[in-house]
Amino acid sequence: MCKKIKPYVASVALALSVGGASALLSKRGIYLFQNIEKPLLTPPGIVFPIVWTLLYTLMGISAAIIFEKRAEQREKVTASLRIYALQLAVNFLWSLIFFNARAFLAAFTWLLLLWILILVMLNRFGKISPMAARLQIPYLLWVSFAGYLTLAIYLLNK
Repeated sequence: MCKKIKPYVASVALALSVGGASALLSKRGIYLFQNIEKPLLTPPGIVFPIVWTLLYTLMGISAAIIFEKRAEQREKVTASLRIYALQLAVNFLWSLIFFNARAFLAAFTWLLLLWILILVMLNRFGKISPMAARLQIPYLLWVSFAGYLTLAIYLLNK
């Protein structure tokens, strides 16, 4: 039983660590968010850490499901987890671009790259485990919403 849970715990911990490190490194810049013009549909600040914690948890579970299929489909799993790692890195850097560099247009462009990587990951995960792919759908939807917020913030604060 413990061996079966280990990959899930490790994978969720990794995803949460990436999110936590990004938040920690962009902590000072987050105060910027309170003082800029924001679009109408911007949720209260407390929503963001809650949603991101849930999303990183789902990402980690999804990646662990894929990892568990490595004996059956080693090449597909390896390629899929590389895309997963790449999108995690792109996700990590978005906060630094938006909050620290205050480069809203660059952050929007970077978010488009992230969105494409999530789609590629979803597609690859779906070929290995439809459940793992479905767990990534809330992430894709949230990043789509984040794209709206980022572009609107850029337009409102040029």
